[in-house]
Amino acid sequence: MFEFTKISDACIKCGKCIPTCTIHQVNPDEVTSPRGFIELLGDYQKGSLELDREAKNIFESCFLCTNCVDVCPNSLPTDMIIEEVRADIAKKYGIAWYKRAFFWLLRHRRIMDIASKLGYVFRSCALSEDPKGRGLLARFSLPMIKKGRLLPSMKSVSFLRKYPERMGKSDKRVAIFIGCLANYNYTEIGDSLVTILEKLGYEIFIPKKQLCCGAPAYFTGDFDTVEYLTKKNIEYFESFIDEVEAIIIPEATCSAMVKHDWEVFFRNRGQEEWAQRAKKLNDKIFIATQWLYEKTELAKLLEQKGKKLDTLVTYHDPCHARKVQGVWREPRALLSKNFKLVEMEDPNRCCGFGGVTMQTEKYHLTELAGKPKAAMIDKTGANVVAAECSACRVQLSNALVQAKSDVVFKNPIELIAEALEE
Repeated sequence: MFEFTKISDACIKCGKCIPTCTIHQVNPDEVTSPRGFIELLGDYQKGSLELDREAKNIFESCFLCTNCVDVCPNSLPTDMIIEEVRADIAKKYGIAWYKRAFFWLLRHRRIMDIASKLGYVFRSCALSEDPKGRGLLARFSLPMIKKGRLLPSMKSVSFLRKYPERMGKSDKRVAIFIGCLANYNYTEIGDSLVTILEKLGYEIFIPKKQLCCGAPAYFTGDFDTVEYLTKKNIEYFESFIDEVEAIIIPEATCSAMVKHDWEVFFRNRGQEEWAQRAKKLNDKIFIATQWLYEKTELAKLLEQKGKKLDTLVTYHDPCHARKVQGVWREPRALLSKNFKLVEMEDPNRCCGFGGVTMQTEKYHLTELAGKPKAAMIDKTGANVVAAECSACRVQLSNALVQAKSDVVFKNPIELIAEALEE
């Protein structure tokens, strides 16, 4: 069992984490606060707290936004210990059938491709297009889906199937790890990244055998799926890592999982060899805007050849970009070359996506978390809210639709490509 008591004993109960906590903001109870989570986990390991359904409900209510870790004087990894206890919950209570089905599909890319294609063909049976192209609206209520809820778009061809494995010829070569939502639902992100890399003169390698980063399963407690996906990806990355300058990922959650959580996951399992193999890859793995800003001439290209656009953009900081990877200046620096930027009241506030369980069984909590964020965005008067995270896109697009706002969501990569259009 993971050493929860060690972290519980290190908590000085100062309470700095509580005002920042996403679940505490929508459910102000000491139990559902970082301090409360840590205390209960200590009690659980000591044997004074049973992992009953009430405890299960509490530990599954954390959004894993890492706000508490960001402000904690001792940098206690509250998010990590919540992830660890969810594995115990999964062992005791099992994982819902629809989550197990989803995680099984993540292991089997070809079958996932077929399922995605069928979803696209039959989408009109239960879904209608949002007039602003933000996604698909549920036409009637289904299990776990409320009527009128906005769901991600569906595409006829995934990003990985749309392009050849290698494009262009250059002594500068990079690989793209696309992420599941950008691969199946928001393929315009990958299209835009390809456009940018071509204009920068890079040879592009699209690894066709890449699998999901494992984040959905990790946040749910399905550690068997996490181990399968991460080991397959590490072995695959190692086969070409020396041939590329970087593996770039236009997704905050995916890049945080690959750069940070893979190593942590294996170290917590006592698999030091795999932890070291994951760590060794990190020097060449970047979230896209960071690499584009720091390692290329993109900023200069945008200044010299980019169009100046009147679109008013506000930027939302994904938790897994700013707090986990320290990336927030870079996308703003690139966007400000060609767009008018306006800051919202609290760009760091978590949007409330929270993972598969939060988006299904605890959707009412994600609704509560999304409302104030949508109001902040709308208040700026912006036409577009940008964030380098498709999970944030799912959550904020729905929150904006429910708030009857006309603001649309775009990945900064899409906006940068628009500025470079001839």
